[in-house]
Amino acid sequence: MTETKGNPDNPSDLQTPGATEPDAGAGALAELPAEAQKRLEDEVAALKERYLRLAAEYDNYRKRTAKERIEVWAKAQGDLIERLVDGLDDLARFAGVDQAADVKALHEGVELVNRKVWKALDGVGLVRIDQAGVPFDPKVHEAVTTAPAPAREQDHTVGSVFQAGYRLGDTLIRPARVLVLTWKDESA
Repeated sequence: MTETKGNPDNPSDLQTPGATEPDAGAGALAELPAEAQKRLEDEVAALKERYLRLAAEYDNYRKRTAKERIEVWAKAQGDLIERLVDGLDDLARFAGVDQAADVKALHEGVELVNRKVWKALDGVGLVRIDQAGVPFDPKVHEAVTTAPAPAREQDHTVGSVFQAGYRLGDTLIRPARVLVLTWKDESA
């Protein structure tokens, strides 16, 4: 028979000889302070290394995307210039034409160059804003001056265009500079 120590009235207080004392956390592993400090230092070092790697990866990503953006912009500019060089070559030929050349032939040549350049610009999505008689839109028009509208229906419409505007896709390159018609009610 084994001998027990402790209070016989409280069964959890009884202990048999050779049994070890229960840990203060009942099931939790006790860790010595030096071991805990070493483990935490290792975890901090691992997290610091991970942070530094992520920071370096982000920096490399930022530099790579900036370089790619510059390359894409340069390629886009090169593509546009490639579309325009034929027209520029034609204009250079006009500079070397004899001044006594036929004015009608020169006019036709300039018109051909104009169409060639606009075909290239249309190909990249450039839109000319130069219509008169359309409603005034401050998003695409710049009102330079106003004039009286001959009829109420023409109130706040574009009367004439002084300088064409341009839009590339959804981006306004330059607003059209226009005269805006305004109706003045004379009966009031």
